[in-house]
Amino acid sequence: MFDKILIANRGEIALRVERACKELGVATVAVHSTADADAMHVRLADESVCIGAPPAKDSYLNIPAIVAACEITGADAVHPGYGFLAENARFAEILEEHAITFIGPSAEHVRLMGDKIQAKETARSLGIPVVPGSGPVGDFEEARALANDIGYPVLVKAAAGGGGRGMKLALFENELEPALATARNEARAAFGDGTVYLEKYLAHPRHIEVQVLADGQGNAIHLGERDCSLQRRHQKLWEEAPSPALNASERVRIGETVAEAMRALSYRGVGTVEFLYEGGEFYFIEMNTRLQVEHTITEMITGLDLVIEQIRIAAGAPLSLRQEDVRFDGHAIECRINAENPHTFRPSPGTITHFHPPGGLGVRVDSGAYAGYTIPPYYDSLIGKLIVHARTRNECLMRLKRALGEFVVDGIETTIPLFTSLISEPDIVDGNYDIHWLENHLAKLGARG
Repeated sequence: MFDKILIANRGEIALRVERACKELGVATVAVHSTADADAMHVRLADESVCIGAPPAKDSYLNIPAIVAACEITGADAVHPGYGFLAENARFAEILEEHAITFIGPSAEHVRLMGDKIQAKETARSLGIPVVPGSGPVGDFEEARALANDIGYPVLVKAAAGGGGRGMKLALFENELEPALATARNEARAAFGDGTVYLEKYLAHPRHIEVQVLADGQGNAIHLGERDCSLQRRHQKLWEEAPSPALNASERVRIGETVAEAMRALSYRGVGTVEFLYEGGEFYFIEMNTRLQVEHTITEMITGLDLVIEQIRIAAGAPLSLRQEDVRFDGHAIECRINAENPHTFRPSPGTITHFHPPGGLGVRVDSGAYAGYTIPPYYDSLIGKLIVHARTRNECLMRLKRALGEFVVDGIETTIPLFTSLISEPDIVDGNYDIHWLENHLAKLGARG
């Protein structure tokens, strides 16, 4: 096991990793920008190092500063959390060059799955079903021919994209050329790479993702699926496990397909393989080679600590359990509590005057927020996650309703009222929604004033 782990992240995920380290008896180092000097992950770590100014490029994305912090503190491993450098292959390589362990997959796998076109080809070669689409697209004439083969509507997507950036929809041929130009420009601005490809647009899919755990020694298991279909602008807001849309045979089929693929790939660590699901069929869209924000609901239904498993595997240990040892229990839902106006989704940084998280059986809150804490305007608006677990989905919904009623965050605006309203919607209660449902719902609310 490692002696000391540096956590190259901030907020609730940094705190989450710290807790796992403490349970393993491993010392922790928090890095922080000047804006995060009073953050909870800094206050609770064994050591802390300031690595730069508030902008992420000057601190949390500052690789030389992070490596220097490892050398100063004697940290022998780095946990990247999610976001920032979590899927940066060069960062993993630089750590290895300095004899520091990257708690994650190999740089080769990070790079392979980070390029969506390569990832899609790899998935196809491993027997994972993929959405009909193309390779890199050149000029408009090539794009038009490819789109006609695929069939409209099509999505133009950035090869190095994420978070909905560099993604444009063309319902008909006359919309393809402007979609192509806009997607290229967005991709170039956001990722420094204007490469795009085409993908078949599915009308009413659900977003289903499968959690995997592998040790790089040929052993891999799946930990079930999560339904992340409630999204706004391709950003997940509500996740649940298991999915209310799948039956038992579909669940086993996709889980085993993914686990077998990870064995063939000799993958190491945690990972999430994401699909669009429509008409009983799964279509691969991407793989995230890191811990997901919504890993919590998988932990609740399996009883496994995914961060501890990550750390153990990175230290060279084989998987601690086989597929037949995994037991799924009940239902879990996560709501992302963002510092945003619940109607306009405009960020709401500022000082929290009162903070009272809910409690009770089956309720978990992952957050670095506290009364008196000032949320800086420089980073993601996520301030916490409310996770509930119960024996059945109906019981889970009732527990979530109760927990939302207890949750108090004053001084800023949050998305808590949004979830309070959603939980009474018949489609949500019935589990009858797809990836377009929330945006359509919000549009109707806006139309009513």
